[in-house]
This record gives sequence, C-alpha cells and structure tokens, in this order.
Amino acid sequence: MSAMSATPKKNLMLFSGRAHPELAEQVAKHLDVTITPQSAYSFANGEIFVRFEESVRGCDAFVLQSHSAPINDQIMEQLIMVDALKRASAKRITVVMPFWGYARQDKKHRGREPISARLVADMFLVAGADRIMTVDLHTAQIQGFFDGPVDHLFALPVLAEHVRRTYADEALAVVSPDSGRVRLAERWAETLGGTPLAFIHKTRDPRKPNEAVANRVVGDIDGRLCVVIDDMIDTGGTVAKAVEALLAHGAKDVVVAATHGVLSGPATERLANCGAREVIFTDTLPIPEEKRFPAMTVLSIAPLLAQAVHQVFDDGSVTSLFDGNA
Repeated sequence: MSAMSATPKKNLMLFSGRAHPELAEQVAKHLDVTITPQSAYSFANGEIFVRFEESVRGCDAFVLQSHSAPINDQIMEQLIMVDALKRASAKRITVVMPFWGYARQDKKHRGREPISARLVADMFLVAGADRIMTVDLHTAQIQGFFDGPVDHLFALPVLAEHVRRTYADEALAVVSPDSGRVRLAERWAETLGGTPLAFIHKTRDPRKPNEAVANRVVGDIDGRLCVVIDDMIDTGGTVAKAVEALLAHGAKDVVVAATHGVLSGPATERLANCGAREVIFTDTLPIPEEKRFPAMTVLSIAPLLAQAVHQVFDDGSVTSLFDGNA
C-alpha cells in the first residue's frame, strides 16, 4: 500500500464584516494581505447572508468585526461568517472582536438576570471559533467565559504614548473614574513615569443603566492636568460629571482617554461641552463624522491588531507586545 505525504502550508486569510471596513482595511495593509472577497447582504426581513468568493480550505482565518450599533446585527453577522468558514473547512478560526459586545453584563447584580457576556462567548464557540482576540475587556475575567485561547490586547500603549507626546511639559495626574479602574490607573501612572493617582468616588443604581453620581475626588490633583482613563464611554454622563468634579476640586485641566467610543445618544454633546481639553479614543468602534467634535482625537488600533494577528499566525507571543504585562 502506497502512502502520500505533503508539507502543510500555513495560509493567513483575513475576513471583514460590514460594521467597520475601514479598520479591516488598515489591518490588512499592515499585514500586507488583502481582505478575502465575500458576498454579504441582508434580506428584507433582516436575515443575513454571507458567502466567501475564494476557497478557505485549510486556512488560518481571522474574522474581524466591530460590535457597534446595531450591535445584535453585527454579532449575528460575525457568527454567520464563522459558521460559513467552519463548514468550508478552514483549519483554524480566530474571531477578532475589538469590542466585545455585552461585556458589561458579566455578572448578576440581582436575581433572574442574564450573564450575556458569557452567552456571546458560548455562541462563538458553538459556531466554530477556535480563538478570540479582543481589546480592553470591561472586566478581565470575561476571558474565562470562552473555552479556548483568548488574546486580550491593551490599548494603553497607544493611548499613553499620545498623552506622553502631547503633554510632555505638563504635571500630570492619572484619574480612575471609579474604584474599579484603579488597577488600570496604576498601570497608566507607571507607563507615564510614576504620576500621582486619584479616583472619583461614585455611586450607581443597577436598576438605572447609564446613570452614575460623582460624589468626591480622592487623591492629589491640585494644579495638575488630570488624565481620566476608562475602557469605554457610552452615553458620556459618568465622564462628564467626572470632568466637572475634577475641575471643581482644583485640577488645572482634564484630558479623557478611553479605548472604546460607543457614544450613544447625547454622548457627543456631553463630551464636547464637559470642559475637557481633549477626548481621546481608539477606532475599535467606528466613530462617524457626525459624532466627532474639534477636541476629539481618534487613534488607530490597526497596528496593534495586525501585530497580534501576525504573532498568532506565526505561533509567536502576543504577551511580548506588552513587555510581558499582558
């Protein structure tokens, strides 16, 4: 009986959903690949159809989709893309979700509530995902919701470098918008060279989403440029109140830096009028022109995503991108 042998070839293929094609194009440019062509459209009743125009058999597939509004459509489209790849014999499927939809629903605050962040992980596992890549999870333990590797990337180096370069001559203080972000604020302070830390003591009613009350500032901010850091800004109410509290407690000026610009409802108006000198986001989510204002800066996350994709494809170390602190 004769046998056939072959040397397996690794083939990276990048796929993009329709939510944020500009980000996918930038990632493809940094990887020096092209986005795999596909047919994708929605039927009259909202059902989504996806078909890839090239063979994907045996490929190392990376499926990029931002979970922006309408968030349920974007998640469903990515699930369908993963299912299509699985049925077309892709060798490995990595779901690249720069923003993990439903991440704020990571635990039960009261009885009879869902843990929707876990449900999202389960759906991608069932659809056929082998790996998930995401940026700045709302809470790090969400990594454990997916039964497989999760590459948790951090936008801190991108955001902090911009702050360090732009405000090199300022006396800075890093401010956490609540006690839950103090650990992140410590990493920011370390990255910026050991700046002082402060945090806003706030209260939130779990029965009233997107509402918080900034009670007082804890820490020395007098005469300093305060850098308020967060993982996401949705309606902007919390950050606007934090900026007001900091200025009232003696801050010289305030800069806001957040990874995900969800920017729902009145967020743009609130941020534009809150008194912050600059509001900085990355482009993990698309931010259309109508939601931008002169003091807003949007930094590209594409180089970081491309580096991480390359490391995964090359069986390298994603942790090395963050000096071992991932």
